[in-house]
Amino acid sequence: MSSNIRPSGVFDTSYAQDIALNRTRADKWLSNGLFLLLLLLPLLSSDGPLGLNIVPTLWIGTLNRIAIFVIAVQGLNVLTGYCGQISLGHAAFMAVGAYTGAILGRQLGMTFWLALPIAALVTGLVGLIFGLPSLRVKGFYLAMATLAAQFIIPWLLRYPLEPLTNGSRPLDVPVPTLFGISFAADGAMFYIIIPAAVFLSLAARNMLRSRVGRALISVRDNDIAAEQMGINVFNYKLLAFFVAAMFAGIAGCLAAYNTNSVSLDTFLLDQSIAMLAMLVIGGAGYPLGPMFGVTLVLLLQQIIIPSLIPPLNNVLPGLLPFINSVNIYAALSPLIFGAALAIFLVFNPRGLAHRWEIIKIAWKLRPFSH
Repeated sequence: MSSNIRPSGVFDTSYAQDIALNRTRADKWLSNGLFLLLLLLPLLSSDGPLGLNIVPTLWIGTLNRIAIFVIAVQGLNVLTGYCGQISLGHAAFMAVGAYTGAILGRQLGMTFWLALPIAALVTGLVGLIFGLPSLRVKGFYLAMATLAAQFIIPWLLRYPLEPLTNGSRPLDVPVPTLFGISFAADGAMFYIIIPAAVFLSLAARNMLRSRVGRALISVRDNDIAAEQMGINVFNYKLLAFFVAAMFAGIAGCLAAYNTNSVSLDTFLLDQSIAMLAMLVIGGAGYPLGPMFGVTLVLLLQQIIIPSLIPPLNNVLPGLLPFINSVNIYAALSPLIFGAALAIFLVFNPRGLAHRWEIIKIAWKLRPFSH
């Protein structure tokens, strides 16, 4: 949207400029500079080689978690935002990637660098299986069909595959190494997770601008019209499921090796719903939507809501004496989170990425932004 609008006096003089993601020199310097600045953050923490304490170590772990979920939600964006297919089993696909990577590394002694692509491929094939109902059903009916994955996959991992997955108990995951260098610390994994998130986000954005991306959007907007135009709707739906599951598998494998442990409790139904909420809040169908949505939701869950609970817990028992104070404390976190999401969706229903596009367009059209 905003990429089609340039500041006054900026013109394309070649095809390379026309298809470039960053069309001006300032945009290139800004994007590359922000990426390099991001890579410098672990060096400024107390765990870095310089021993500095400028950046808190907690931030590095938080950024790793955000980047992992950005990868997963970016895959969901391909499926739901681009292709229009709702999925409620995305956390189960993450579980497939996590356990596949863990088993390959722990049971078969495979290196992380080989286990990661294999886990992505296996998860993509599992996604194809659960994408088959998209041939006959769509909308909320497809959501119910994908919900089956959220129950079938954890059951298979918990019971029939218990000798490999350790069932309900956590499964230890080996530490990734490269040329004798260990990636056990958050600062070390940072240099695996962040480049992977950036690369996959760029890949998803470029897919949107390709023939495949245009076909997925046509299926989302009107699948009957797309079929009349010669687009094989079922093939593109399966492709969207395959790509989305691959992204989820990569995210699950990275999450397992990041914590050196994997447990089924991390991939329950509420996690699938949370990722769908991240996509809606960030802006479904926008390349930057997953980044905005994941960042906002994780900041709400880990920083904002925990800071609001103590003062509210001191005030609400006096205002609501007919409710047990223990029940008030237990309900505060989901109530605040639900209220924040409802208020946000009322005032910004198209997501943060859409608002960001409007801001960029207004900036480019200055001083005529009105």
